Amino acid sequence: MQRTLFWLIALSLPLLLFLLLEGAVRLLFPAQPLPLFKPYPANPAYLVTETQIVKRYFPAGAAVPRVELEPSFVLAQKPANGLRLVVQGGSTAAGYPYGMGAALAGMLEQRLRRTFPERPVEVVNTALSAVNSYTLLDFADEIIALKPDAVLIYAGHNEYLGLLGVGSNYLAARSPRLSRWLLSLRQLRSFQLLEQGYLQLRPPAQLSGNSRTFMAQVARDKAIALDSPTYQAGLTQFQANMSRLLARYRAAGIPVYLSTLASNLADQPPFQSEPLTAQQQQQLLQLSQLREPAAQQALAAELQQTAATTGHALLHYQLGQWYRQQQQFAEAKVQFIQAREHDLLRFRAPLAINEQIKALAQDYGAVLVDTEAAFVANSPGGLIGSNLMLEHLHPNVQGYFLLADSFYRALYQRSAFGVWPGPVPAELAWQERPLTPAEEYAGYLRILQLTSDYPFKATATAVTFPTPNDLSQQLALLHVQGKLDWLSMQNRLAEHYHQQRNGDMLLKTLLIIADALPHDGKANLQAAQILLQAGRKAAAKHYLQRALLTDPIPELAQKLMQQLN
Repeated sequence: MQRTLFWLIALSLPLLLFLLLEGAVRLLFPAQPLPLFKPYPANPAYLVTETQIVKRYFPAGAAVPRVELEPSFVLAQKPANGLRLVVQGGSTAAGYPYGMGAALAGMLEQRLRRTFPERPVEVVNTALSAVNSYTLLDFADEIIALKPDAVLIYAGHNEYLGLLGVGSNYLAARSPRLSRWLLSLRQLRSFQLLEQGYLQLRPPAQLSGNSRTFMAQVARDKAIALDSPTYQAGLTQFQANMSRLLARYRAAGIPVYLSTLASNLADQPPFQSEPLTAQQQQQLLQLSQLREPAAQQALAAELQQTAATTGHALLHYQLGQWYRQQQQFAEAKVQFIQAREHDLLRFRAPLAINEQIKALAQDYGAVLVDTEAAFVANSPGGLIGSNLMLEHLHPNVQGYFLLADSFYRALYQRSAFGVWPGPVPAELAWQERPLTPAEEYAGYLRILQLTSDYPFKATATAVTFPTPNDLSQQLALLHVQGKLDWLSMQNRLAEHYHQQRNGDMLLKTLLIIADALPHDGKANLQAAQILLQAGRKAAAKHYLQRALLTDPIPELAQKLMQQLN
């Protein structure tokens, strides 16, 4: 007995000493916590997401990429009859390059609020550019604390070249287990001080801070061959982190809707591939000139064999284009998929990630949302290309609507949240999409910026923006140039629509502003007033309830609520 007690004391003593050290360090060197959700000072009824949450993954003083989480507000106390969903993912889930109106959270909240006019609806965004499964897992406990009715996940493109990706400059460790361990240690103040001391001895290279060049900054292992050790490490990382994430939500009793990924196959050449040989170029030219079907198929089969044997991404892509021109879409799709699979610069998730997503959904009882199938069904010849994609993987506005529609349909088919009193047709939801023309044009300008540099261009090229044709484009240009903030842009649009007596666009713009600022009594009162003029009393009540949570409470909001009740 005494021997056992001796060993217990001996083993626990180092732990006790460490706890005392950690406590002393926290007292002497306090640090500001960086929670995902923090109280909103201007209105204590709300929590707001931490826009600089990415700093959680870097030591204090380290060069941090310019990756920000858009502010998303959520009631500190969930209403008894409220619906609360949380979105997780990377830049696509976050709505890049358009912003929150195109994001899964923005489009879905607008449609669900129409569907459930008598219930407070919150779709909370935690998605941000460049993050991967490590960040999703790291956010899980804070998301569970919100008591959401469902978690919606669209993620997987950043496992190789996102923050903490296996081929990224921002790599924590080669092993997923070690990376998770290091992220856990970073919560300790003593470990934070050790990191800061190390940085003083070996300061890291400073980043340019230019968001255009982030894709160049992040690509450390530029060549990641199919089935290579680094390729397999990315799959292992995704599987390990997502398994833990889904298990955690299942234990908390929170339904998860997990989506497959879509990317541009038909109109995005491989980012990095061996160049075509002179012989291959000659054969492709000959293939385009042949008119005899038998000769065409024989030469195409020969080139396919060469591409398959060598893993030549660009040759696969060019063959895909030839089959597409021949309207042999099934054969074209095979070649385009192989072109993506053998692309050495992995900014698009490989086929194996979608296979993992489908297996994970089955293993952990998540609802599979097959967004990729929806994109295929809405693409000419079933080939996802520029009809729905802006570049390699970010959808255009139609594509973002289709992404949100896929989740909406999955929720409806599962009868999530009970009886659906009035499902909103896609045509109406599209007409009311929460994006102004200025936001759509700003997205177009941001893509011009993105594609003017690596990996779309070998070297950065100067961007020349088109001359604006109208007020919306003028405001969008000023916004992208940093000369006009988002709210000022929207307020000037609202003034313009009011002067033009364009009631529909004025209503849309005021609702967008109010939804971005649920804590703002004046904005929500304006939205309620114009909804009442449109005869939408149930929707107006929602915005009046928001206005009543502000301090001071607008007197008119109280009067209008009394009339409605």
